[in-house]
Amino acid sequence: MDGLEQRQLDAIRDVVDLAGAAGIEVWLRGGWAMDFHLGTVRRPHVDVDWYCWRHDADRLAARLGGQGWRPDPRMPATKQLDLLRGDVELSFAYLDRDPAGRVVVGAGPWAGTPLPDGMLDAPQGRIGALAAPVISVTAQIEFKEMFPVWMPERPRRAKDAADLVRLQASVDGRPPS
Repeated sequence: MDGLEQRQLDAIRDVVDLAGAAGIEVWLRGGWAMDFHLGTVRRPHVDVDWYCWRHDADRLAARLGGQGWRPDPRMPATKQLDLLRGDVELSFAYLDRDPAGRVVVGAGPWAGTPLPDGMLDAPQGRIGALAAPVISVTAQIEFKEMFPVWMPERPRRAKDAADLVRLQASVDGRPPS
């Protein structure tokens, strides 16, 4: 395990502990969600992607700020909460609910767009002794499959194609590669 990976895992532990103590719900998304679903680190990560409720973002930012996290000036907090501490980046995409109670994108150009049913109902993921809330594996697969369709100017990256194979294998009962 390299230094950045360990610092990212430490950050995940810190977020889970801090958010849990404050009653703030968070869920891993992206590559770390996959790794926690599979139970092991499968590849290097640039950042740690999360979801949180939009109404909790300011409180979460304040609590993390007390732990040395500072806003990333490249992303306006009105769109999502991006924080930096040293070489570790945290990115919290916002969630909200529509009038029908469905979970939707909470901010940005797709605000109000429904997200996959059951996305927040997955069991906690785990790497060793560290447990963290994760989005469902079906939502992880849907996002990795659909991202290049939703944003054709950003074709599927090789790491996302490999992640899709691993996630689908876990659903199909095959050992992940």
